[in-house]
Amino acid sequence: MATLYRKYRPQNFKEVVNQNHIKITLEHEIKSNNIAHAYLFCGPRAVGKTTLARVFAKSINCEQRKDGESEACNQCSSCQKILEGKSLNIIEMDAASHTGVDNVRDNIVAASRISVEKGRYKVFIIDEAHMLSIPAFNALLKTLEEPPERVVFILCTTEVHKVPNTIISRCQRFDFKKINVNDLTKKLQFICDQEGIKIEKNILESIARQSEGHMRDAESILGQVISIGGKEITQKEADLVIPRGNILEVINLLEALSRKDASQAIGILNSAVQEGIDIKKFSSDLIEILRKVLLSKVNRNLAEKLGLELGEEIELKLNNIIKDLNTPQLIHFIEKFLKAKEELKNSFIIQLPLELVIVELCIQDNSVEQNLNSFTSKKIKQNLNKPNNSFNNPYVKQDLNQERKIQTPQKNNNFSNKNININDIKDKWNEVLIRIKKYNHSLTFILRVCEPREIVNGTLRLAFKYKFHKNRIKEEAIDSIIRNVLNEVYGADLEIEAIVDDAILMDNSLENKALDNDAIEKNIDIKEKEQEEEKDDGDLMTNMLKTFGGKVVS
Repeated sequence: MATLYRKYRPQNFKEVVNQNHIKITLEHEIKSNNIAHAYLFCGPRAVGKTTLARVFAKSINCEQRKDGESEACNQCSSCQKILEGKSLNIIEMDAASHTGVDNVRDNIVAASRISVEKGRYKVFIIDEAHMLSIPAFNALLKTLEEPPERVVFILCTTEVHKVPNTIISRCQRFDFKKINVNDLTKKLQFICDQEGIKIEKNILESIARQSEGHMRDAESILGQVISIGGKEITQKEADLVIPRGNILEVINLLEALSRKDASQAIGILNSAVQEGIDIKKFSSDLIEILRKVLLSKVNRNLAEKLGLELGEEIELKLNNIIKDLNTPQLIHFIEKFLKAKEELKNSFIIQLPLELVIVELCIQDNSVEQNLNSFTSKKIKQNLNKPNNSFNNPYVKQDLNQERKIQTPQKNNNFSNKNININDIKDKWNEVLIRIKKYNHSLTFILRVCEPREIVNGTLRLAFKYKFHKNRIKEEAIDSIIRNVLNEVYGADLEIEAIVDDAILMDNSLENKALDNDAIEKNIDIKEKEQEEEKDDGDLMTNMLKTFGGKVVS
């Protein structure tokens, strides 16, 4: 019985998985009858280089292919001979076992001079071309540069840097890519359907991830699974063949980290160690997935192009986990695990550096956040309640309730919704951000990604994309800062309400309407300085009058 990768080897362009950028070019050349004399197929192993070379050779020699078409019929005598490996017009040579110059002269140079039937092409497919010796390349060079009529060379290699530049420059070069998990899964599902095998999609995705983008590897693993499980394959049977993977365990660990569940996270880590998973590879996979998540936070297209391929099932699970993780947290996670990975090689308990990071991220983060909030609240009170000169004057009566009045502004009964609208809020939003920076620098970044939505009954409604931001705004100290700054900028006592909107789109007009930040900040500093000077002058005059018992005479 033929192995799966031989039985289901593509026989036309349509069946070739992925590599669309190459297939389109070759099909166009066939349709336009503009066939080059030499091609160079380079890229990773088991991604379809030799297969596509055979499909191309069969198509240009097909007897029943009509003008304007690119696919071979697979029915004519020429196609049948090629399928059976009996065609004299298709010559395949393994350069790994024919490295010498004599083999090139006898098998390629001499054979290329033999004429072919009218309307046919003689195609030389040289596999692992980089294995040819320098004299062999030199012997091939002249024939490759000026080949006989209707002779085509296709050189396939996994190490193009070993091919001389003189050879590369005379070929059309095509760079093959690894096949992504989704395309591999679809091909494996097609094979299972053809074989009448019932198998879960997550098992096929595990096989695809294990193959790391190589189709032949994926088909070989599937063949082993089928030989054990028969017509209905369970996860338990698949685990006997598929090597224990890190990805699922990494996802479970990341889920525990997102919930700050140190106990479960450490349990997952130690379970992986006991089951023989390479802890260094485990930490590398964890960092790679965190990188993918970070890229998706920046731009989802970046994650798709540069991130690790995980498969549909894992992607959905990962998306549910990362909703409550923000960009600063992800950066912090990556930095910690990068440092821990470097410490693994010197640790007498191999998993200890990772355990320490888990505890720090899950337990200490909570206390750090609480301390930060406490510190922020104290700092706010100090900034909002700075004593003026009259505070130290024994002749000036102290207002002991002044701190409470400043910290929590009372609702203005004379406030009317008609005095200020949402457009007024948006016009001066940049000034709000600059003023808030003086009290809480990190709060500025949160408010930059919110959208002032509406004012209802004296309450300003702010829309955020993430629940984490909403919860931060609801903190008493943070709410106090925002309300005081809004009072400074707009002269109105506004309540704050935070809502979450996943589909929020930032209003670019806010940025367009805003003045230059430096100019705004400069104006604010000038105003505050003038107010301080006036206040100091007034306090000084009051003190002098009370000291000497005088009065102001107009």
